[in-house]
Amino acid sequence: MENTSGGGRNAVVPPEIDNWNWGAFLLTWIWGLGNNTFIAFLMFVPFVNIPMWFILGVKGSAWAWRNKRWESVEAFKRTQRKWAMWGPAVVVFFVLFSGGMFWTMATIFKNSDAYKLALNAVQVNPEATRILGAPIKPGFPTGSMQTSGPDGRASLAFDVEGPKGKGTVYVMAIEAMGQWRLDEAVFEDEATKHRIDLRAESDPGK
Repeated sequence: MENTSGGGRNAVVPPEIDNWNWGAFLLTWIWGLGNNTFIAFLMFVPFVNIPMWFILGVKGSAWAWRNKRWESVEAFKRTQRKWAMWGPAVVVFFVLFSGGMFWTMATIFKNSDAYKLALNAVQVNPEATRILGAPIKPGFPTGSMQTSGPDGRASLAFDVEGPKGKGTVYVMAIEAMGQWRLDEAVFEDEATKHRIDLRAESDPGK
């Protein structure tokens, strides 16, 4: 059969390569960049990106054959097998990297004074303790934190759970001259959505 690779959208695709492409499915735009299949960059378009995974898996081989010149069908197959082998490795790397980043940020937040102030505030609040029971166990905090020299600002949220109930703590804290204080801190009961201001018990000066 004549080598029709690189012939564009009307090029005939050999039937032996027109099958599911794991490299295209797993590596999407990275695979597209290496195979001159730039339609893969639709992965960055919201709502289109999810179906695009499967479209690349189904159509990827045909697109790669038509968009790039290949020495032969066998050369094409060898290259696509390499993409398929690298796909799982790259996916695992990104999963581990993302998990590591999440764990690192959660650890930083948990060790922050803003988080410790908020956790103490819910633990010493009588109404929150009545709803949750004791001991109160916190979950991983999420949010954002910015510091500049002795000043900073944090916006955090974390789940709390006790023998009697569950809820969420929302906190905004400010650091001034190296000292953190709670600007806003509330506990929301999961069952009733009732909110409790935690600052009164944790900061008698308010």
